This record gives sequence, C-alpha cells and structure tokens, in this order.
Amino acid sequence: MNTFANRKFIRVLMLGAGLDVQGGITSVEKLMLDYAPPELRIHHVPTFAKGSATRNIAVFLGAIATLIQALSRNQTDLVHIHFSDRGSTFRKLILAFITLCFHKPFILHCHGAAYREFYAQLPRVVKGLIIAGFSQCAKFIALSESWRDFYSKSFHLSPDQMVVLPNPVVLPAEVPDRSQQQTITFVFLGRIGEHGGALDAVRSVIAFPRQDKGAFDLIRAFAALPASVRAQARLVLAGNGDVEQAQTLIADLGLADRAVVHAWVNPTQRDQLLANASVFVLPSYNEGLPMSMLEAMAWELPVIVTPVGGIPEVITSERNGLLVQPGNLTELTEAMKRLIQDYQLRNELGIAARNTVRVLDVKHYMQSMLKLYVSTLE
Repeated sequence: MNTFANRKFIRVLMLGAGLDVQGGITSVEKLMLDYAPPELRIHHVPTFAKGSATRNIAVFLGAIATLIQALSRNQTDLVHIHFSDRGSTFRKLILAFITLCFHKPFILHCHGAAYREFYAQLPRVVKGLIIAGFSQCAKFIALSESWRDFYSKSFHLSPDQMVVLPNPVVLPAEVPDRSQQQTITFVFLGRIGEHGGALDAVRSVIAFPRQDKGAFDLIRAFAALPASVRAQARLVLAGNGDVEQAQTLIADLGLADRAVVHAWVNPTQRDQLLANASVFVLPSYNEGLPMSMLEAMAWELPVIVTPVGGIPEVITSERNGLLVQPGNLTELTEAMKRLIQDYQLRNELGIAARNTVRVLDVKHYMQSMLKLYVSTLE
C-alpha cells in the first residue's frame, strides 16, 4: 500500500550513530540530512553517542522510546537503520524487532568494516537471532557487490531485498593545481590504532575483530623511505584513537621533522588537509567502503589503498590508484617512493580518481535513495 499517496513527501525515521560520533557512518548520515530532496522528511534519532556507558544506555533507551512513539502514532512511513559490527548489531536488532511488531517496513544499511570476522565468531544461537530479525527487512543496503554477496548469504536475504549503493561524496567545485608542489604531502584520515578487548554485553564470549586502518604500518613504511627521498615528503595523520602512541612512534623513528599527527578533524579541517595534500594513503586491514578514500578521490588525489572490502570494486591499481597488500610495508614504501618521484603518475591517477567518484556525487545518491524509499513503500 502507498502510505504517502496523499502527501508530497516521505517520512523517514533514521536510526544510527549520534552526529557527534567520529566516523564514516556519521559522515553518511550528515550527508543524507544535508542533501535530502524536498520529497523527503528525514528525522535522525541517535542510538549511540560520545561519552560514558551510562550516557549511551540513556541514548539507546531514548531511541527505543522515540521509535515506539513514532510507530504507534503513525508518524513515519519507514525506518532506515544504519549499523555496523559489535554492539551496533545488537542495538539495531532490538530496534528491528520493535519495528516488526508495528508492521512498518525497515531498511538496513550496513557499514561494518570487519563484519566478516565479527560474524564468523558469533555463537550459532546468536546468528539465528540476527537472521530472524534482519532477514525481515524490506531492503538491505550493501556498500559493494562483494559485501552484498556476504550479507545475502549470511542473513538469508533474497535478491529482491539486496541493494548495492556505495557511499556518497561531495565533489568540490574546484581542485588546486598541485603541479608546483615542492614537498609531497601524504595524508591519512581514519582511526589510529586498532580496536581490542571484548564486546560489552558478552565480554567473555565474543572478541572484537581487528579493525586496523594501518596507521602504524604507514609510519614505519614512511620511515623506510631512503633519506634522500623522504626529505622531499611529509606525512600527516589525522584521526581518533591512539594519537599519543603514534606521536611516540614518530619520535622514536626520528621523523619528528617530517611527520605530524592530529586528532580527529572536522569537515572544514579535513577539506583543507585534502586540498593541501599530494597523496592519500589508507593501508587498511578491513574496510566497508571508506568515506575518507572517496573524499580524497573527489579532491583529485591519487590514493594508495589495500584491496579489502569494497575498495577493489572502486580502485584498479595503476589506473585510478595504487593497491598494496595489507601489512606489506615493502609494497607500501615502494608505492610512496614512486609517487614522490613521478609527478605525471600522481597527476594521472588523481584525475582518474576524481572521474571515478563523479557518479557517487551526493545529489545523485539522494535521488537513488528517494527511488529506493518509493519502491519500498509501493
């Protein structure tokens, strides 16, 4: 039934990370809110926020209350649920079951970089609960073809439920002329360090998967450059996590004059870093489809990345970027050396990178999302 036939817009209740949380999911949420077309009324409800466990319990209970109120009063046409691995999966499973009780359609949108590892180590009974809830979604958004295949099989989803929709990006109207850069600046954006420990609610049962973005590998690979080559370059890292540990490693390796680490940067600061950069590097061990990589490509930067998650479906090595194997410092050092010494390669890869992500422009993305919402409600 078309529940919005007598209105000119669709009401969407979007559940996901708080807008103050640092990460790719929040970036996508903000873009969806900022670029929503007139036909959409998106109401964002945080299910997780920065701060203590006590605060997060309160935030999640508030999300449950808001969801129940919206569903019971028919204040929304559908529910859009962003989720990732670990605790995010279990929070969103509860919200999915609540939505099912009110017979409202819901869309699942997964961003988990290490979901394969996380899901593989879950007990069978837990997997059964996840399948029972998630298999009832109206649509499931995956970030790439490979992730679509994984989620379809893991959650027992039909082809009609699956949608591949890569993350959106804002294309700058103009990009800087980098032909006269005297120093080649490598930029890394993302979590510094790796998650560890155990899942909050089942600490003794399920371990966190490794989610290393390769920041420490990058520092070591930069240090391995020949001194004469490294003298032509600079390394800038920005992100949350083990910032002090990264600074210590830089000092220990004698890189204090060539490398710097910043804490997480806001969108304006991020854009300034990318505008001033020469090359973007993200040597991750796990990924969904990294927003930071897409943003760098939009700024016409050549990228050095790894063939994990959805990245190989976007990057073809030597055509619009360079691919190196996760953890292979020799390959990473060699790729950095090549781009320091070869302006033509940097320029060609950067132009090709920007052309690649033109189709991911956020305005096109939101039109695709609108069509998805309409088809869900028809």
